[in-house]
Amino acid sequence: MTHYVIEADGGSRGNPGPAGYGAVVKDAASGQVLAEAAEAIGVTTNNVAEYRGLIAGLQAVLRVGGEGAAVAVRMDSKLVVEQMAGRWKIKNEGLRPLASEAGALVRRLRVTEWTWIPRERNQHADRLANEAMDAAAQGLRWRAGGTSDSAEPGLPPSPSPSLEQTDLLDISGISAPTRGSAARTSDLSAPTASVAAAQQRTRAAGKNVETGTGWRPPTRVATSLLLLRHGETELSLERRFSGLGDPELTPNGLSQAEAAAVRLSREPYRPDVIVSSPLKRARQTAAAIAARTGLDVEVDDELREADFGEWEGHTFTEVQRRWPAELAAWLADPEAAPPGGESFAVAARRVQAAGERLVERYEGKTVLAVSHVTPIKMLLRQALMAPLESLYRMHLDLACLSLIEYYADGPAVVKSFNDTAHLR
Repeated sequence: MTHYVIEADGGSRGNPGPAGYGAVVKDAASGQVLAEAAEAIGVTTNNVAEYRGLIAGLQAVLRVGGEGAAVAVRMDSKLVVEQMAGRWKIKNEGLRPLASEAGALVRRLRVTEWTWIPRERNQHADRLANEAMDAAAQGLRWRAGGTSDSAEPGLPPSPSPSLEQTDLLDISGISAPTRGSAARTSDLSAPTASVAAAQQRTRAAGKNVETGTGWRPPTRVATSLLLLRHGETELSLERRFSGLGDPELTPNGLSQAEAAAVRLSREPYRPDVIVSSPLKRARQTAAAIAARTGLDVEVDDELREADFGEWEGHTFTEVQRRWPAELAAWLADPEAAPPGGESFAVAARRVQAAGERLVERYEGKTVLAVSHVTPIKMLLRQALMAPLESLYRMHLDLACLSLIEYYADGPAVVKSFNDTAHLR
């Protein structure tokens, strides 16, 4: 028997353009509205906004009905309904993390139906999405009941508290928002919110106070994926394209690997598993950590660098002179490949598969993946749900560390990026 109904929608004024979502949870028998959610989410596409509306609706049902609640999902997005029902494949790379996040929530519920409904039957959720976008256009933040909060001058309309990070693996503190306002778990997203809620419950326990945040702690321990770029090679020193070529580390590169090994051999950094690209520069870096930790190194071919084809070993200037049109296309479009090489889009698919495999195989453990610029950027941008074009806006130093944490009941969270403290 179905106890709840989710109606969700999302829209973008421009596609991509200013976007927002709305979701409403109703009692299946009486039609009574039990919860509403809406938010402006910046500039993105209709499909992203629709998925965000679904996620908000699923989260609202969990707060109202708890684990295992029976719910029917109704949306006027044929794409989201068919993809979540498993009848259509997800071809858009940018939607996969959202579908995965929604799927994690679905597994905590009992979804009795996925139903497409015409827009005129989804007016409540559509209205909420438009209210959120209208409020954002005026510098305001949507609140339940159709009211809005004024945004504080000089601050974004929806400020959220940030996670205070004192070390690479430290999640012990939640910092208060600026301007002296107190942190509210309603402004946070899982798993950050679940950490904050757990802290509030701990503080309240001694006072016999129920905080009533509605957030639960994570259902499982996070799977931590430490991403280490290899140390210096002659090609990286000379700033040459270095893909599937197999240079060794320079003496300085070996020193960088050893510095990383010293850091990673101690708590709280010490990994449970070491996985490496098959290329020599990565395996040499991984071997330094293995020697310090006593762990074996597992080689995963999918963590190799992108294939730069005919550009291998050339400097950027040399490529610009010999292949100007091909370079311009490669810099503008992730689907474009170097002559005889591999596009970022193709690399993204294999790296995503490798990341998902590692997280599933080593759930709850700390995994060190020793790899290269392109695969590490791919994993980071996937965790951030960023488009492929975001690769052009990231910089990773040699032997740098980044950290992603994956939660079974929430999205991936990037905890650290391009950390080189061990090299100082």
